[in-house]
Amino acid sequence: MTEKEKNFILRHIRSIPDFPKPGIVFRDITTLLNHAEAFEFLMQKLTERYQTYPLDYIAGIESRGFIFGAALASRLKKGFIPIRKKGKLPSTTITEKYALEYGFDEVEIHIDAFRGEEGCKVLLIDDLIATGGTAEAAVKLITSAKAKCIEACFLLNLLECQGTEKLKNLTPVYTILDI
Repeated sequence: MTEKEKNFILRHIRSIPDFPKPGIVFRDITTLLNHAEAFEFLMQKLTERYQTYPLDYIAGIESRGFIFGAALASRLKKGFIPIRKKGKLPSTTITEKYALEYGFDEVEIHIDAFRGEEGCKVLLIDDLIATGGTAEAAVKLITSAKAKCIEACFLLNLLECQGTEKLKNLTPVYTILDI
């Protein structure tokens, strides 16, 4: 993607200072989602990138990863797999813990997310990567379910948090906007 194209997408992402707490700049993608031309442009670029990848499924991390993941899965005619916070999936799950600033949290995937098939090729997608804890847990869940994460894709990469560096030990990483 060219710098001009990246700037077009970035112009449609609102920055909100001091949210959810002082010192944090929240990147609000709702302004991208509600701009039909910008959202379509982003989805077209993602479709072009992944249409030749040997994918079986797209997995999205709750909640904003659901938006991009489901839209991309539909365009590529692939199944969509939700990776959710603990206690949100109704059937038997596999759980993975990840570290927070103070404590831990957990994400889950259905044990039969890949319909009992082993070796399925999966693209993981989310809106943003910061420290990489949630993404790392998601890749481990995909692996625990006997599938392979062939790449993790993020719209925004917060460079100072170095999450992509941690995640690159588990899977290739593609980011659109490095902030």
